[in-house]
Amino acid sequence: MAILNVRDQDFNQVVLDPNKLVIVDFYADWCGPCRMLSPVLNELDEEFGDEITIAKVNVDLNTKTARSYQVMSIPTLKFFKHGKEVGTFTGFKSKDQLHNLVKTILKR
Repeated sequence: MAILNVRDQDFNQVVLDPNKLVIVDFYADWCGPCRMLSPVLNELDEEFGDEITIAKVNVDLNTKTARSYQVMSIPTLKFFKHGKEVGTFTGFKSKDQLHNLVKTILKR
């Protein structure tokens, strides 16, 4: 599945999907660690396919959503399962770290 770019207007519709694990990457184009994380998320998307959805929210363009989820630094990854937030991580994470985390959350 492709990584989705999500805006304030469609965040709830895309992210609060009760049937999937959704990983939301709150990022900005100018953020170095965000750019480093992008290929890692692409690899996870390929690896897990239809088991997960990855959504990206540009905090500079979607301030309402970033504020409502209290995103204070980037990159911030928020994990949603069954429409509920089940985890938050800030900063760069390696593919192995994220892979293990996704596996753990999928088992819950």
